[in-house]
Amino acid sequence: MQSYRYVVCDVFTDRPLTGNQLAVFTDARGLPEELMQELAREINFSETTFVLPAEGDGDARMRIFTPVRELPFAGHPTLGTAFVLAAPLQLGVIRLETGRGVVPVRLERDGARIVFGWMEQPLPLFEPYGEEAAVLAALGVERSELPVELYDNGVRHVFVCLGSREEVAALRPDLAALAELPAVVGFNCFAGEERFWKTRMFGPGSGVPEDPATGSAAGPLAVHLARHGRIAFGDEIEIEQGAEIGRPSRLHARAEGSAERVERVEVGGGAVIVARGEFRL
Repeated sequence: MQSYRYVVCDVFTDRPLTGNQLAVFTDARGLPEELMQELAREINFSETTFVLPAEGDGDARMRIFTPVRELPFAGHPTLGTAFVLAAPLQLGVIRLETGRGVVPVRLERDGARIVFGWMEQPLPLFEPYGEEAAVLAALGVERSELPVELYDNGVRHVFVCLGSREEVAALRPDLAALAELPAVVGFNCFAGEERFWKTRMFGPGSGVPEDPATGSAAGPLAVHLARHGRIAFGDEIEIEQGAEIGRPSRLHARAEGSAERVERVEVGGGAVIVARGEFRL
């Protein structure tokens, strides 16, 4: 019988039992890939991470699994894993190796306690989404206020802009129809103005009907807003997400550069450790 220890943290929040849940297996040496996927399905959070020794110039390597598949990169798993690993090591910056390269996370502390982290995300590629009519129909909305576009930073997200926060809150999408659309991790609906935005992310094709906080989409959202003139490049935005499923979350994001050349994308937030346990298999 083998024991596999894990830590549970709530990410993009400073209050336990809110934000996005994450399980971090802190020593995944010897764990076969098939068992990683089974454990992620058993825990059934949006994502579960497995920490391995670094292979390059990072401090550690991580693998990220949804309940149904592995992802090369994701936002709240990277931030949450950084909080879990950096706390006992007292690191100011931790560099995590992902399937999309090394992601540095800069950590802010109040005394010895980590209170906030900023991750520098992979720069996204973007293009028009070819199934605009189908996604609008599945969401039950008539139009998007901005072009419906697909962003890929290791995770593929589609963005649909609605006219108000109330419209976002009222969404009742056809999840089965969304799951049939060409493979993306999430369909993100958002509304707001200036610094403050509200989002909901639906990812039924990844085993996540609705996500409480989507860090991998927060950076591309800042890029999307800046490219289309809703904010300036370099502006920091605050994103509310998760209230409709009882997991209120707050994310921060900013994109630097220009519409012709995005130079840097950062996403930040807090996290709190809420549980520890082990599987004996």
